[in-house]
Amino acid sequence: MSGSAGLTLRAAKDCRWDLLSLGEVMLRFDPGEGRIVGSRAFRVWEGGGEYNVARGLRRCFGLRTTVATALVDNQVGRLVEDLILQGGVDTSHIRWIDFDGVGRAARNGIYFLERGFGLRGGVGMMDRGHTAISQLRPGELDWDSIFAEGVRWFHTGGVMAALSTDSTLVVREAMEAARRHGAVVSFDCNYRPSLWKARGGRQGSVAVNREMMPLVDVLFGHEGDLARVLDEASHGPVWHTLESFGFMAERVVKEFANIKVLASTMRKASTANRNAWSAFAFAEGRAHEGLKFDELEILDRVGGGDSFAAGLIYGLLAGKGLSWALDCGIAHGALAMTTAGDSSMATLGEVEKLIAGGGAGTVR
Repeated sequence: MSGSAGLTLRAAKDCRWDLLSLGEVMLRFDPGEGRIVGSRAFRVWEGGGEYNVARGLRRCFGLRTTVATALVDNQVGRLVEDLILQGGVDTSHIRWIDFDGVGRAARNGIYFLERGFGLRGGVGMMDRGHTAISQLRPGELDWDSIFAEGVRWFHTGGVMAALSTDSTLVVREAMEAARRHGAVVSFDCNYRPSLWKARGGRQGSVAVNREMMPLVDVLFGHEGDLARVLDEASHGPVWHTLESFGFMAERVVKEFANIKVLASTMRKASTANRNAWSAFAFAEGRAHEGLKFDELEILDRVGGGDSFAAGLIYGLLAGKGLSWALDCGIAHGALAMTTAGDSSMATLGEVEKLIAGGGAGTVR
């Protein structure tokens, strides 16, 4: 397909799914404007790094998406399923695990998140140990049968790979099957210190990322996620110029020549609810700089990067070209951070308006 940044894309008419995601879907408890300690009421959402991409592509961009995950078959698991269904994402590839009555054998992941405000940063507290999907083992999902349904794009990432040593093997197994069946494979490095604490920290995550890279077509991340020797970029947020991003991307694709597209979001937080937000992408030997929001006002920053990935993937699947896809990802991520919850509530019309330079005036 033309405009696909060097990717070979299967035709939509030949596939049942535009995108399949593999990852954990958790229940998020949101205290709103309050704090976790002292709250007596929480709003709940579903969320998960890989799942959020599938939901954004379905709800905002109207694509056909499905999620491969595992949940314990109890009331919490069925609540998560109901939320996924409300998001329009197919649930036929959920592996259901019997509930033992107390969660000793397996449980569903939950997390609590304060949004933060001004000088008070956001706070996340995960409760996702021994979850159903972290115990998923290679061979328990029939990937060849799933991909035989017809999948144009497969998305997973470092969060799923971090859940357990078995999870790392499941991610690799799924990526290998995706490549056998001609699906584009994207991987979001998405480092989470809490998940890698018992598995070697940042160095452990880099080792796993490097192991996965030969199977990746589209990488969401940067050189610090892959460096053999940890440097400053491995331990914190990075900020590039177009020139420095191009040099960085060239080094990555020189080592991993299979990577066709590399994309990195850029964020600088002046306060919890006011950030600079942009992104760069690289493909076919050329770096691209996208839209810039120097003072983006944010209600809830969680899921902004996932919505960026969804927008960029949509642009590439639609054959819009990398520059447009990059702006689409930036705009979609920006809009997602103006509403509560992990997932995008934006429409394609709103994304297109923002790409075109539209403002925040009331639409009547």
